[in-house]
Amino acid sequence: MFSANPLMRQIKRRTFLAGSAHFLGPLALSALAGTGTASAADHGTDARKSGNPAAKRVIYLFMSGGPSHVDTFDHKPALAKYDGQPIPPGVVEDVHFAMIPSNAPPLVKRSPYRFARRGNAGTWVSDLLPKTGGMADQLCVVNSLRSEIFNHDPAVSLLNTGDSRVGRPTMGAWLSYGLGTENENLPAYIVLTSGVKRQPLLNSYWSSGFLPSRHQGVLFRSSGAPVMFLQSPAGTDPPTRRAQIDLIKWLNGRRYELVSDPEIAARIEQYELAFRMQSEVPSLVDLQGETAETLALYGVERNRPSFARNCLLARRMVEQGVRFVQLYDMGWDSHGSLQRDHAAQCQAIDRGVAALLTDLGRRGLLEETLVLWGGEFGRTPVAQGGGEKWGRDHHPHGFTMWMAGGGVRPGVTYGATDDFGFHAAVDQLDVHDLHATVLHCLGIDHRRLVFRYQGRDFRLTDVGGRVVQDLVL
Repeated sequence: MFSANPLMRQIKRRTFLAGSAHFLGPLALSALAGTGTASAADHGTDARKSGNPAAKRVIYLFMSGGPSHVDTFDHKPALAKYDGQPIPPGVVEDVHFAMIPSNAPPLVKRSPYRFARRGNAGTWVSDLLPKTGGMADQLCVVNSLRSEIFNHDPAVSLLNTGDSRVGRPTMGAWLSYGLGTENENLPAYIVLTSGVKRQPLLNSYWSSGFLPSRHQGVLFRSSGAPVMFLQSPAGTDPPTRRAQIDLIKWLNGRRYELVSDPEIAARIEQYELAFRMQSEVPSLVDLQGETAETLALYGVERNRPSFARNCLLARRMVEQGVRFVQLYDMGWDSHGSLQRDHAAQCQAIDRGVAALLTDLGRRGLLEETLVLWGGEFGRTPVAQGGGEKWGRDHHPHGFTMWMAGGGVRPGVTYGATDDFGFHAAVDQLDVHDLHATVLHCLGIDHRRLVFRYQGRDFRLTDVGGRVVQDLVL
């Protein structure tokens, strides 16, 4: 079971058995259940529904900063009709803007982009996203999401964790906890980043919160070594590294016997995973095996960082059994120069998004991979500033996200904002409803995926959430 290292042979039989009762037992149960290193066995509650789930994994395309719904997927002709006029006071009554002064009704601002119905379903998509629009019949567009959080960091936390406060587990961590990994040589939860840095990306955005730390997202860097400190020091061969890991495991096991701290068990697993990743990760991020046709589909160069390259890496990751891949694309916070900035942001993502959906589909992966697209909120249908430097403020009152792939209805547009695109008016969804629906697609009852912490049972959907049946197959 352990290395032949002399120090390792000193471990007592009772030490091994004591440790196995706490951390090897759940691993064995998980393996027997076919769910990897973390599963419902971790918390003693089977959160899975009966039957086979449609989706096995998730790719979450997060547009950090907040894309404008009224310039991408939420077509509002009234904005052109009332362009430059004060928005009716009743629409903005009791509304707090993040940066627009509230001493007078702000002015309506039309979208400078043309909208057209795309696909057989006639989904409205602006000319900012022509290639994504070409995939309209794969999209399930939700135009009626809403929240009450208008600042970036708490809003990102809400979309990721179901709570605006820092410290809760993210969706990827919950899925790692509830479903485990399909590939023991890779993390269950990986994060990739791209874009123009206007707000910081906080580590809490991929945190495991109060879940065991092995469920935390692993950030892959866009240049250089994908994971820091993954390579062994010069002159250290694999057998030597294996002996070192075995010794550390033995020492941690002895400590665990004394204090029974579950984080020590998690640390043992993390060392083992890191050792296995040393051989797995380099081939995972090496695009040499991709055909010229595939690289051209995404529009990537093998070694040049980009959102499109991250999309290709995400496909490779889910193909290798990574449970949750989240792509953060920064630069969407367009308070000024929206016309310039959103055009650049959309050009940078459009081809990669369409290629990802196409590539997943032709490889038979789209049916079992749920793809999400959106940001922490939308942007106001009224102007912030004027002249060529106009922009749009933060807007949580009604905004758009879309899903595609595993378990959702393709070619559907659900819900609507009011005529000005301001408030979610028809079939409102809150974030807990979105999370409940995502978990449903993965075969999980959101009410039963729980973790007891400080005397209370927590879940991704807190005390709310409903599965929106009109969105799922």
